[in-house]
Amino acid sequence: MAGLVLPAGPNAKEISQMAVPRTLARIALVVVAPLLGTGLVTLPAQAHGALDNPVSRVVACGLDAGQNARSAACKAAVAISGALAFTQWDNLRVANVGGRDREVIPDGKLCSGGLPAYKGLDLARADWPATRLTAGASFRFTYRETIPHKGIFRLYVTKDGYDPTRPLRWSDLESKPFLTATDPALTNGAYVMRGVLPAGKTGRHLIYTIWQNSSTPDTYYSCSDVVFDGAAGTEAHTSAPTSAAPATGAAPQATTAPARAVTLTPASSASSALPLTVGGAAVLAAVVGAAGFLLRRRRGASDALSGE
Repeated sequence: MAGLVLPAGPNAKEISQMAVPRTLARIALVVVAPLLGTGLVTLPAQAHGALDNPVSRVVACGLDAGQNARSAACKAAVAISGALAFTQWDNLRVANVGGRDREVIPDGKLCSGGLPAYKGLDLARADWPATRLTAGASFRFTYRETIPHKGIFRLYVTKDGYDPTRPLRWSDLESKPFLTATDPALTNGAYVMRGVLPAGKTGRHLIYTIWQNSSTPDTYYSCSDVVFDGAAGTEAHTSAPTSAAPATGAAPQATTAPARAVTLTPASSASSALPLTVGGAAVLAAVVGAAGFLLRRRRGASDALSGE
């Protein structure tokens, strides 16, 4: 067999080094996987949209960094929910509702969709930024989007006698939507829906928007405070946002696949997700530290073996 050179087998050091990546992967899987169901670790959120004319609460307090966001109502909402939720103004969505809105979303939590991260939107107060409207007039509704989806929009208005200082209930809304739109035109980063405002309304009311996707299992919810005709109220600043991108600054992915959820849990499972929580980041940091310690021990052991 002269001239035939067989490859040398791995020595002890090489074997040890090859085993390290597999060991680290096992550690990460064992430590991190159980946390995915606890809320300590979450997957990156995608973004989608919200009603911005008439301006919704989540847009007023999140996307608009000007007059609306400085209002007392927005400050109170951020104090309760934290600023993080409002940087994801376009991610207020609940999975697998399937048209069972009144069963899934509890009274008093309509504006948050039952999502704890957005609970500040449910504050019952009469000073939310509001858009002035004329009852019975034609109106151009716009729904700002960051990831296009197919689906149906249903817009409801509150009944006469609505009291904004009491938690919003399903019974506060008219039984039928005053506007329904399926797959409306997408123009300049917003779905445009033309319709007629409810007639006979005066004073402060609320327009409740439900966007049920047909291309994903998600349903989106928005609360827009309005003042009909010449009644007194704090008028909202309704200038269009300068960008359709989410306030986080991250470019949205062009996909209709819903984000997988592990944190925001309403009455039913939700597909919303926020970035890593403080606790999750700390746990991951500990995992990285442990992995580094193991790697150093492995290398020390392999060096000792190779030196024998």
